[in-house]
Amino acid sequence: MSGTPPRLELDALTKRFGAHPAVDSVTLALEPGEFFCLLGPSGCGKSTLLRMIAGFERPSSGRIRLGGRDITGLPPHRRPVNMMFQSYALFPHMRVAGNIAYGLKGMGRSEAAARVAELLRLVRLEGFGDRRPETLSGGQRQRVALARALAREPELLLLDEPLGALDRGLREETQGELRAVQRRLGTAFVVVTHDPEEAMMLADRIGVMEAGRLVQVGPPAELYRRPANRFVAGLLGDVNLLPGRLGPDAAGGARTVQTAHGQVRGIAAAALAEGAAVVVAVRPEDLVFGGTGLPVTVAEATFLGDRLRRTLRLPDGGILRASGRPADADLPPGSQTCAGFAAEAAVILPA
Repeated sequence: MSGTPPRLELDALTKRFGAHPAVDSVTLALEPGEFFCLLGPSGCGKSTLLRMIAGFERPSSGRIRLGGRDITGLPPHRRPVNMMFQSYALFPHMRVAGNIAYGLKGMGRSEAAARVAELLRLVRLEGFGDRRPETLSGGQRQRVALARALAREPELLLLDEPLGALDRGLREETQGELRAVQRRLGTAFVVVTHDPEEAMMLADRIGVMEAGRLVQVGPPAELYRRPANRFVAGLLGDVNLLPGRLGPDAAGGARTVQTAHGQVRGIAAAALAEGAAVVVAVRPEDLVFGGTGLPVTVAEATFLGDRLRRTLRLPDGGILRASGRPADADLPPGSQTCAGFAAEAAVILPA
């Protein structure tokens, strides 16, 4: 994709409601064909940001460019962008084919019919054109809404919590279908979600939002393994946080941290001065037992099928969580041991 202008560019985009900045100076560039997820809790500004890209909200300041063209002041119908909402908003009086063809007004009848048939194949609903929306499952209605949103071949498709109305099993199945459709089309997708697992499954890159600001952008594995702060670390999955003071450099680019229970090592996420108050973030699956490490007592062990989750108690009453293979069952509750981790598995963050 080198040499091609970014499909979407946001430049210091801001939206205020009164004195409150719902979106605060967001700068971002998306490449053509990228699947991008905006992730964050309710009220963080992700849906407002999506609505500004679609043209339903006017920015208080900043610019929006699509394919190098400034579209900040264009109304929604003049943007080569479409938006799919969580409710799907299918017309109950129309059949599936009519719902998909609704956005093809002005196109000849035979051309529109061919386009509808193409879209039904794309979303794997061949033979469903004469069905009514109420006869479809939730996942099928979602795919009809997706086909309708893609009918006019938008340069960019925006999806606001598109799978939020589905139960867990159907949601996981539909996530795979949504990703497959996006790959076949090559259209850039921007999805808003509050579900970290969904974001990690779908996205080429994730943008984490907190209180209106975009706090970190990167591939899922990078955000999971190298979070920029405690908020991102906790949002992307279960994490242990060990407070301490930053010590000198250690071997291999690691830094030492003196905790209340001993010295540990990790990789600093930012330039931090020796003696600074920090926390060491380490995922439960990265804890190992035996040898040297932090002294712990196994307080609880829970069998979860594909893994065994342990709650570990530190001498001061603090809690760590460990996740391992079900076969590793030689540490029942009450066992005393040491829990350690490799330096490259731990991230040192400002406290």
